[in-house]
Amino acid sequence: MTWLLLIIIVLAAVFIVQIARARELASVVRGEKAEEFERNNFHAGLGMVFMIGFLLTCIVSFIYYIPYLLGWGPNTAASLHGPTVDSVFNTTLFFTSIVFFGCQFALFFFAWRFRGQKGRRAKYWAHDDRLEMIWMLVPAIIMTFLVVSGLQAWNEIMADVTPEEVAGEDYMEIEATGMQFAWLLRYPGRDQKLGTKHFTKIDGTNPLGQDWTDKKNIDDFHPSEIVLPVGKKVRVRINSRDVLHNFYLPQFRVKMDAVPGMPTYFVFTPVVTSDSMRNRYKNYEHWNIPDKQNPDKKRWEAFEYELACAELCGRGHYSMRRVLKVVTEEEYAEWFDGIEATSHYLNNVRGTDKDPFKDVAKGQLEFEQLLAQKEIVKAELASLQEAMAAAAGASLSKMEEAEAKVLAALKIARTTLDVDAAKKAAADAKAATMSVLAQPEPIEAPVIDSVTTDTVSEEQPS
Repeated sequence: MTWLLLIIIVLAAVFIVQIARARELASVVRGEKAEEFERNNFHAGLGMVFMIGFLLTCIVSFIYYIPYLLGWGPNTAASLHGPTVDSVFNTTLFFTSIVFFGCQFALFFFAWRFRGQKGRRAKYWAHDDRLEMIWMLVPAIIMTFLVVSGLQAWNEIMADVTPEEVAGEDYMEIEATGMQFAWLLRYPGRDQKLGTKHFTKIDGTNPLGQDWTDKKNIDDFHPSEIVLPVGKKVRVRINSRDVLHNFYLPQFRVKMDAVPGMPTYFVFTPVVTSDSMRNRYKNYEHWNIPDKQNPDKKRWEAFEYELACAELCGRGHYSMRRVLKVVTEEEYAEWFDGIEATSHYLNNVRGTDKDPFKDVAKGQLEFEQLLAQKEIVKAELASLQEAMAAAAGASLSKMEEAEAKVLAALKIARTTLDVDAAKKAAADAKAATMSVLAQPEPIEAPVIDSVTTDTVSEEQPS
């Protein structure tokens, strides 16, 4: 097979050489000028064919990849500011497409239209003031429009939260720190405040260098994925622990460098939940094929938002990926409720030599007490709901009223920073549960058949 391939290559080379020699002989017979004009016609026509094929390929490929392009097809932005970014990009694409197609057409058309022909002489044209003014003013006006609109979008998108906005109410703040080759995520606890940190405190059990003497660090936790409530403004603190990284959320049009020694930030509001985005994708053919990572699912079923690194940061750059989920407020509250007990301090520092509060008995820190009271309320709710599953009638109605009271107490226990308020919520939950579970079930009097009663009465001795 190899010898056959070599023979084909040699024969092709011989064929090309012979064709070249034949053209040389033809040019001698017909004259150099005639041969030159023939070549001009051939190459000019070939250029026009190439231009048409090239531009059609550009158009067809763009249409084909619309389902994958950000801002087109199903990939409309999932954040509040995203449509502004897409508008700036699409406006720029509109004008640059006109320039691109116009330049490509002019390049090949002029090569064909003014090719060398018999009897044609080139015209010397030094300059044209009117033409030069046009091609100077038109680009200047368009560039001014693009720059001004882009600057307005930039100022709107990059605006930070205002001093009047309150963390936890008007917005939430999280932190993402890039390192080779992972993202370290940090959430504030129920106090909605991230604790202080310093790079000199980084070690094997303290990857972010948190200062454990700062009580705001006690309830901070490090999740393995980002979970955000839909419609809630989010401020992301962005840091790097080693080299330059880039915090990139493509579907949300969020992109910001993570620079060592220079904290950055990005503020955005997610407006499309993960489930809603999957439902959007499932209507497109390109998303109804088996997923490469999970062939048992279609692409739309396996879809998750992702945090990626958009800066080439080393050999393991490809592995810097974290899943991001956008959920409802209720789902976020449930997730937060289940994860806040994984506080990095409680699980890695509490009771060790690095614990500045090791003299305080376990379970006596305010945060530990808050968690304990919340668990009491959850236990009361679980026992009440278990009883409700078997109840009916009037008993069920009373239990539903009690459940509403316990749920109200749970909401307080999940969010309060006051230990006394948490204890009161636990007491209220217990009282509501006991009010329906401590009472014996009412026993209804049996219905006695009148016929049976008469018969029994007749059988009794007088």
